[in-house]
Amino acid sequence: MIANKPIIYSLQELKNVVDSIHAQLQTCNVFTFTGPLGVGKTTLIRALLKKCGIEQSITSPTFTYVNIYKDNQGNTFHHFDLYRLNSLHDFVAAGFDEYLYLPNSWSFIEWPEIIMPILTHAVCHIVLDYDDSRRSLTMQIIK
Repeated sequence: MIANKPIIYSLQELKNVVDSIHAQLQTCNVFTFTGPLGVGKTTLIRALLKKCGIEQSITSPTFTYVNIYKDNQGNTFHHFDLYRLNSLHDFVAAGFDEYLYLPNSWSFIEWPEIIMPILTHAVCHIVLDYDDSRRSLTMQIIK
């Protein structure tokens, strides 16, 4: 397990934060994003997907639970928003667990707390927080 010191940033520095996360794509297939409502999880994932080469419109999957995107190289990106999910059983029953760890595939998961027991390897946990003018991000990598 690797834990990084918190990265303190403003929204104007978002590109640098995205670059730091993007550098972990070779190590991790699953990225979790936790933090309070309004901290910028969707904004960060949207910027990360753009960095990954996704050209189409990127929207929050709040009501659909998952949006799936493909880049020009055939890689697949799953953007989950599990805020409304009731249980790990519901996640598995919907077949969403089968999206995790597929070849040439990455999952970006907002509100992952309920499914943490099945995220056992190749995971980058990202914890976000904020105050009036700055945001912070801490990464913990489980190989």
